[in-house]
Amino acid sequence: MQIYIDGSFYSEDDAKISVFDHGLLYGDGVFEGIRTYGGRVFELDPHVDRLYASAQAIALEIPLPREELVEAMMETIRRNDAMDGYIRLVVTRGKGDLGLNPKKCPRPTVFCIADGITLYPAEVYEKGFKIRTLATRRNNPQTISPAIKSLNYLNNVLGALELRDTEVNEGLFLTTEGYVCECTADNFFLVRGRRLMTPHPGLGALGGITRGVAMRMAAAMGMDVEEGFYTLYDVYNSDEAFLTGTAAEIGPVVEVDKRPIGAGVPGPVTKEIIARFREYAESTGTPVNG
Repeated sequence: MQIYIDGSFYSEDDAKISVFDHGLLYGDGVFEGIRTYGGRVFELDPHVDRLYASAQAIALEIPLPREELVEAMMETIRRNDAMDGYIRLVVTRGKGDLGLNPKKCPRPTVFCIADGITLYPAEVYEKGFKIRTLATRRNNPQTISPAIKSLNYLNNVLGALELRDTEVNEGLFLTTEGYVCECTADNFFLVRGRRLMTPHPGLGALGGITRGVAMRMAAAMGMDVEEGFYTLYDVYNSDEAFLTGTAAEIGPVVEVDKRPIGAGVPGPVTKEIIARFREYAESTGTPVNG
């Protein structure tokens, strides 16, 4: 494996950043997880736009022009033959000292990894996901903006820890007020009739790229698409549910807190969105070569 770090490529064993990097010490940085399908980068512009927007929000200046950053990512994909894979593009505050002050970090660190990823076995997508409500609540969006895709994922990690030694596949965060927010690594959707419902980003859910694609597809199917405030009552009484994420793609949810959702099997709306997503992912995107 060849990993890009600040203009050079290194083997996995030789790829290193400083222990004084504030991305490591304080979670001070931003990242994107990006997919490739058939030699094309999925939704490249929205991902890069979000990376720069996240950096702007934390006053982090990415030390590469957009074109050079994209080419560095493309070359990482090519060197690892990751034409159907997963890319992690990261910008940290860079090397500083043990103090918190970001002004002590003169130059950000940029690195890129291109590899494969499998979050869930194939049979989960066929039979459906089982999820449970987490005791850990989602971070208040007034403290850390959910729009910033930062390296600080401890809230998500604490949620994922609750799933150890359980038979469920994902966990569902509620806000401190009790509204449905998102899963530990995925956005969350409900279907009721011809309505597609997803938690409002203002509640603390990330405005996911795959989330946006699913919403556009549902609208093209003639569904009413809304972002709103939903409770577990709405979840338990929905006709269908599914989750979305770059790594997870689109997964049907058939059980929440040991309650079947709808008929307890992947529903027709979810299946159609999955089929449309697969066709879209395989036929669009920015070519890695050319």
